[in-house]
Parts: sequence; structure tokens; C-alpha cells
Amino acid sequence: MKKKTGDPKQRLLDTATTLFYNQGYHATGINQVIEEAGVARASLYLHYESKESLLLAFLNQRHIDWMAGLKSFTDEASKPKDKIAAAFDFLSDNNEREHFRGCAFLNILSETTEKDTAVLTVIQDHKKDLRAFLGEILTNEKQLIKDHVYLLFESAIVESQLYRNQWPVQEARKMALGLL
Repeated sequence: MKKKTGDPKQRLLDTATTLFYNQGYHATGINQVIEEAGVARASLYLHYESKESLLLAFLNQRHIDWMAGLKSFTDEASKPKDKIAAAFDFLSDNNEREHFRGCAFLNILSETTEKDTAVLTVIQDHKKDLRAFLGEILTNEKQLIKDHVYLLFESAIVESQLYRNQWPVQEARKMALGLL
């Protein structure tokens, strides 16, 4: 094990973030996280009581970072239609930076079962917050329009990951703006 510097708890979270997002939760062994983080096994269990608690920390941090990025993109616009356009631009930017890896939450969702209630709750809360965020931009629109924009946004995430291409984001963006 190569000794690394810095806060072991943060190194564990950073390492788990990279591995869970790129490899998946079940494909990532706890030994790999420990080794790549450069920490002792005891350090892992000092900071995270289980692999699932490390997953929950990853999802919670991902939520904070992802929503902050989305807000940063949309804050630059002043009109609701421009803010929605900027939200789709955020997806395009994410696709480029993350090589079309898709939504961390949906990727983890595909690995869950009905027994993973804590994980499912975090994923649902992320999606509820995203839906509310988009809905707040569209305060003057009917609920049906808000729902359609949200669903277009979500489908753009999934389809761009599937095709590893920006066209789903671009087309969903056009459709969403057409609704407004």
C-alpha cells in the first residue's frame, strides 16, 4: 500500500467516488477502495461503518456537488427559458467532462434491490430536489409543463449515456424550450 497524505476520511470518499461512479458499486471491492485510498482497513471502519455507509456518503456528496454545478450554470441566466436552456447545457458539459458516464444516481439505482431502502431514499431525494429545482425556475408554468421539462431532462441524461452522444440533450433542450 502506497502511503498518501491528507485526511483519510476524505481520501476514502474521493476514492470511492471515482470507483463507484466508474466501475459501479458491486464491482468495487472494499479492499480496492482501501488500497487506492492508501489507508489502513481500520481507518475505513473508523470513518464509515460499512461499504453501504461509504456509498451513502458518496451519493450525498455527489448530490451537493451536482446541484451546485447545475445552479452555477443556471444562475448566469435571468429568464426562466434561458435558465432551462442553461440546465440542458449543464448536461452537455457534464457529458463531456465525465465521458458520457451518465447519472451516478441512476447507475447506482440499477444495482439496488428493494432491501436497499436507505440508498433508494437518497436517490429519490436527489431526483425530487432536481424536479423541485426545475419547477422553481418555471414557477409561472402549469404543473404539466414542469413535469414535461423534468422528464425531458431525465431522458436526456439516460439517452446521452446510452448513445454516448449529445444529440439526446440537444433534442430534449429544443423540445423543452418549445414547451415554454
